[in-house]
Amino acid sequence: MASNSSSRHSSNNKLAESENAAAENSNNMSWGTELWDQNDNLAIHTNRGIDALDKYANFLRDRVAIETEYAGKLRRLVKNYQPKKKEEEDNEFTSMQAFRNLLKEVGDLAGQREVVSESLQLQIIQGVTLLSKTLRDDRKKCLSDGAMLQQNLTTQLSSLERAKRNYEKAYRDSEKAVDNYKKADMDLNLSRAEVERYKNIMTSKIQQSDDAKNEYANQLQKTNNLQQQHFSILLPAVLSRLQELDEKRTRGIREFIIGAAEVESSVAPIIARCMEGIVKAGESINEKEDSFKVIERYQSGFTPPTDIPFEDLSKLDPDSLQDHYSNSMSNHLTMRGTMSANKIKKRVGIFNIFGSNKNSLTADGQKEDFSDLPPNQQRKKLQAKIAELQQKIAQETNARDGLMKMKIVYETNSSLGNPMTVEGQLNESEHKLEKLKIDLKKFQGYFERANQAQVANNSPQANRNQLQNGHRTSRHSNGSADDHHDEGDDQPDDAGSLSSSASPESGLGTSHTSLPGSGQGSANENAIGEDAYFETEVEPLQPLGTCRALYPFEASSEGSIPMNEGEELQVIEIDQGDGWTRVRRANDSNGWDEGFVPTSYIECTLYA
Repeated sequence: MASNSSSRHSSNNKLAESENAAAENSNNMSWGTELWDQNDNLAIHTNRGIDALDKYANFLRDRVAIETEYAGKLRRLVKNYQPKKKEEEDNEFTSMQAFRNLLKEVGDLAGQREVVSESLQLQIIQGVTLLSKTLRDDRKKCLSDGAMLQQNLTTQLSSLERAKRNYEKAYRDSEKAVDNYKKADMDLNLSRAEVERYKNIMTSKIQQSDDAKNEYANQLQKTNNLQQQHFSILLPAVLSRLQELDEKRTRGIREFIIGAAEVESSVAPIIARCMEGIVKAGESINEKEDSFKVIERYQSGFTPPTDIPFEDLSKLDPDSLQDHYSNSMSNHLTMRGTMSANKIKKRVGIFNIFGSNKNSLTADGQKEDFSDLPPNQQRKKLQAKIAELQQKIAQETNARDGLMKMKIVYETNSSLGNPMTVEGQLNESEHKLEKLKIDLKKFQGYFERANQAQVANNSPQANRNQLQNGHRTSRHSNGSADDHHDEGDDQPDDAGSLSSSASPESGLGTSHTSLPGSGQGSANENAIGEDAYFETEVEPLQPLGTCRALYPFEASSEGSIPMNEGEELQVIEIDQGDGWTRVRRANDSNGWDEGFVPTSYIECTLYA
């Protein structure tokens, strides 16, 4: 094992040494010495390298365009899915709150993509563009210098070639002149003058040959010197510059790629926090809490209807069957109007005709005390109104105290200001404060009455009265008044307590509708305005039957009328399940009085 370990260490050391040696050799290698004859290929290579740099710049531009478009689309997405005003009431649910937080985080994500886009544009793309331009300019100058050096070398080689040709020609001419002179000297037929002329020609040609030889030697030396300098100094310098700019280009690409990654990495922590925010938003959703808030929002506060009593028809007298059928139809219509969501309407339209005025309505058409809402919703609205008024009172109190302090300061030092200038503001503030306190007291009264009505409605006595009222209906249908006297203790002790929980003015019942064929009813009441009811109603409602008062009733609520025990009245609207029946009586001025009386206080006989 030890030998194997040592052999592995030895092989690793040798590999490291070979890599270091290769790196050292690569550092020592130069284009000028290794690629002295590849000038054209190096020119092509450097051009392709700069083209690759420009391609990377174009890639970054496209990337920036994508980032910008992505950020813009994310922002539009967030804007399109922002909750509308009509959806603001759902903001209390944890799921909707989580969705709003999600939209906020996605908006932050869009901001980070914009940061990436801007940083790439300013830090990377501009740097790549500048480097590309610099490299192209340097390459152009290097190639120009290399071309000039090559031209100088080519010119010198041409001069050498000419000198060599001249030398060769002069040498051949000198040899020919020597041969001519030798022949002339051997020819006895030629005169001395002729021989002398050949000699002079020979001497001249030899001299020209020597001069050409010297010129050739001189050009050869110059060419060799230039060639040596060209390939050892001048050209390597140019090629080294090309190598430097190509390495600069390569190094630049490396730095820009790393820089682009660092740009994105710089926003990664923020994006991670956005993701954490989205996860946190999702984890904040609580289905049980949302279910409870649905109950809070829609709970009316009404109690469910009691059991419908069994009616044994065999115990009814034949003479009272018609009355029974009439009352059964009335009860059927009442139950249908109570239980059917399509039949349920708010009483506000009916009872506004008995003295409603526009000042009692809010801006959205609701009553000032919100009595046209179910009990729970009414109390919630009143609580919110009371909290709003208390906040306004606190703010106005602070403003008044500030004005009082300012007035005291002005009275102490008149140079700071005239105290009378504050007097008007102080009086106005006092007036606002007094009005707010009056409104607060008024709404606190509304809230107290709403609580009392809810307590009365949910009390065991009220539930017992509801059940007993159902029994009275069945007894009244057979026309027996003795049944009532047998259970006289079931009469409510206080009619006012009943009216406070389900009276016409409470707005908690459903609107009354006439029987089909009467030509009157809720359709007419809905069609005409609330305050113009008496002016537009020409024909009175047709009676649906008669009723007899079983108990005396003192009208203590708006829209109701009093009656005496045993009094006969006309029924013009049947009970719709809220415990009230609309009746009519003739008055002393040959007119009619109309209003509502408790259904449990009367015995009805409806027309067939």
